[in-house]
Amino acid sequence: MDCRVFASLVGIVCLAALGAGCSLIGPDFETPNADLANQWLEKGDQRVRSSSAETRAWWRVFKDPVLNQLVEQAYSQNLPLRVAGLRILEARAQLGIAIGDFYPQQQHLTGLVEKFHLPLRGLSERLPTSDGLVHTLWIDRIGMTASWELDVWGKFRRAIEAADAELLSAVADYDSTLVTLTADVANFYIRIRTLEKKLAIARDNVAAQQGSLKIAEAKFRGGSSSQRDVEQAKTVLGSTQASIPSLESQLRQTKNALCLLLGQSPRTLDKPLGAGARMAQIPSPPLHVAVGIPADLLRRRPDIRKAEMAAAAQSARVGVVEANLYPAFSLSGSFGFVSSNASGNSLSDMFQWSSHFYRFGPAVQWNLFNYGQITNQVRTQDALLQEALTLYQNAVLSAQREVEDGLIAFIKTQDAAEYLAQSTAAAQRSLQLATLQYREGIADFTTVLTAEQSLLQQQDSFATTLGDIASSLVNVYRALGGGWQLREGKDFVPAPIKDAMARRTNWGELLEPMPVPTERPTNLIRAPAW
Repeated sequence: MDCRVFASLVGIVCLAALGAGCSLIGPDFETPNADLANQWLEKGDQRVRSSSAETRAWWRVFKDPVLNQLVEQAYSQNLPLRVAGLRILEARAQLGIAIGDFYPQQQHLTGLVEKFHLPLRGLSERLPTSDGLVHTLWIDRIGMTASWELDVWGKFRRAIEAADAELLSAVADYDSTLVTLTADVANFYIRIRTLEKKLAIARDNVAAQQGSLKIAEAKFRGGSSSQRDVEQAKTVLGSTQASIPSLESQLRQTKNALCLLLGQSPRTLDKPLGAGARMAQIPSPPLHVAVGIPADLLRRRPDIRKAEMAAAAQSARVGVVEANLYPAFSLSGSFGFVSSNASGNSLSDMFQWSSHFYRFGPAVQWNLFNYGQITNQVRTQDALLQEALTLYQNAVLSAQREVEDGLIAFIKTQDAAEYLAQSTAAAQRSLQLATLQYREGIADFTTVLTAEQSLLQQQDSFATTLGDIASSLVNVYRALGGGWQLREGKDFVPAPIKDAMARRTNWGELLEPMPVPTERPTNLIRAPAW
């Protein structure tokens, strides 16, 4: 066949293949419908407002500078968050790999110099030269080889689509980790302040009960009471004292957990928290919370975005596998120079045009007899897609449940706190009256002991409930997906780590901050620009 005719045929094949590449095999992803309520169940309560929720820095509603400092410290030092940031760089590199497959998949520059020593008999007898038989042969070759599987069915574009969705999923996972981190820091801080308050209450009651014991001992020595009053006073005092080590243990364990979130080894945290624990107050939340409407969760909660991106990536993988059912068209070729010399080491004719060689042509490969393996691979990926879509729908339902749980807890613990405030004040007055009556001899000591135990119980329950109110509000903001905006305009990976990676891999601009969606965009998958 004439070379010009062959070249024309090759051009026609290439144009046809590139034209067919406009089509994409496999499903185009669409966000599935999910059961979404119009309003929250607590919309009628005056403490729940449907105005747009401001969740960017929700921890500031407590107006506690120590909490603000702890959140910032956790953001800069938390190690699991750093791991999530590194996974974004990993996903971005995987996207680069997928994009590279769209272009010629193999490009090689090859070269070799080989020396052959042939046997004295056999083959060498058939390679005579003017000097006699050939025993030593030098071969030199240099050239380029390329192979390009054309993206006729969109196999590689689907792979790029999947990698792009995986990148967005990694960003959403980072945001979800940040949401959890800020909420955990706030909850541990609230628990620390609650335990400190309960410790202060226990120690105050120990001091008061020691005073009652002295009164009982004095009355016993004076003969106006029995030994039983003294022993009962010691019993109540010992019980209260026994609660202090348990509270101290819980406080230390909670501080250790907070240290882990701050990315540091266990320590007392006296510097950030303050050494005057007895003066510490439980963070006081506002009486009202703005939560918006349930539909806001779809654009605000990172875990929902992550579930959606996971489904989008899986949808693209169906197309990648399905493309294997069709023929694969490719172009391959090589060009170079080759030279051989049987007389010595001189290969001066290596780059003479007469020493060049080349090969070029189209090829097709079609797995016709795969015994249903490819079809079942497609079915496997499709089943995984249906799982991912169902998980997305479940994520939407779970998000709504978490918000409802947080709201009802926030409302009802406020109601409980009002009653406990009244009962605590009443228990305080009851103890004062019982002590006065015992001093005057018109009440027995059992009345004083009962009043002391009741006061300790009410004060402890009141402190626990105040902490529960604050924690319930934290859980509301966690459920609303607030806090991830803290990373806006900042690197996902600390600068020292990023710089070290750039030196090792020479990535350069790939490690610069990349634009990522701050809310749920209308078109989540960014199509390749070709």
